[in-house]
Amino acid sequence: MNTLKNDRYLRALLRQPVDVTPVWMMRQAGRYLPEYKATRAQAGDFMSLCKNAELACEVTLQPLRRFPLDAAILFSDILTIPDAMGLGLYFEAGEGPKFERPVASMADVRKIGIPDPEGELGYVMNAVRTIRRELKGEVPLIGFSGSPWTLATYMVEGGSSKAFTKIKKMMYAEPQTLHLLLDKLADSVTSYLNAQVAAGAQSLMIFDTWGGVLTPRDYNDFSLQYMAKIVDGLTREHEGRRVPVTLFTKNGGQWLEAIAATGCDAVGLDWTINIADAKRRVGDKVALQGNMDPSMLYAPIPRIEQEVATILEGFGQGPGHVFNLGHGIHLDVEPEHAGAFVEAVHRLSRPYHQG
Repeated sequence: MNTLKNDRYLRALLRQPVDVTPVWMMRQAGRYLPEYKATRAQAGDFMSLCKNAELACEVTLQPLRRFPLDAAILFSDILTIPDAMGLGLYFEAGEGPKFERPVASMADVRKIGIPDPEGELGYVMNAVRTIRRELKGEVPLIGFSGSPWTLATYMVEGGSSKAFTKIKKMMYAEPQTLHLLLDKLADSVTSYLNAQVAAGAQSLMIFDTWGGVLTPRDYNDFSLQYMAKIVDGLTREHEGRRVPVTLFTKNGGQWLEAIAATGCDAVGLDWTINIADAKRRVGDKVALQGNMDPSMLYAPIPRIEQEVATILEGFGQGPGHVFNLGHGIHLDVEPEHAGAFVEAVHRLSRPYHQG
């Protein structure tokens, strides 16, 4: 079970030597691929696709058939935990996820239980086991979750939000309600991620999509401390290998030092920060993942290659860099452009790993 044909992604996260810089893309299994659209149509809808282990495995593997990516990421959704908490997740065409029963009061929070990862969330573990088996040791499998703060934003707002007024009202007017919710979410995420490791995930990532909407003090109190609590509770060794953990806060560049101090192995960067600056600030503590603007994939291929070269030069010599986009790939990107990006990372990074 333990032999990986290509483990450069895991090695880079642990800042060990690699031959080339590893690369994968957030949302690499998804809507920009025609074969994904076909599988999703077969499933009927998005959550049905997540809940069918064979089809979730199929879409996880699709990008790996096209591109020499260095990791696979579990095909799932960040809202699986709130869904399992009984909030009634549904998807409105063109509007994204919504909850029938948003969390509005202390009474609502008290009612919420910690979902059993092999019970209500067993479909996710079945997908992990299926994907891990079908990968046949080609590349490692990344498991993931949303952060407590990010999950809470959807649960309190009842869906996506631009201004986050409901959750910020709770945060400032009833902080004890929000802290109890975040505490339950941290416990849920910890058990969920540990179950993914037991099922076969070889690396973990926590997506804090909305941490960047907070003040520095509130980021620490309502987002980062709960991610740190999760990091403390995670299984970090499995099958004789370290299980690296990456934390990614979108728009979190100002807090890199604090994120790196949680004990995570790597910090994800969005495109609003210069990777050379990031490395100067935290480079000897953690690996860095990122950070090309996903919209760069709309550019002509020579421009994409130029951007890859610039980011590689910014990071400089040696290990500790996983190349990625600064957020998920856009749905209308040409697959050829994604392929050129992956190829450029491998080709242009080789000189940085010699000697």
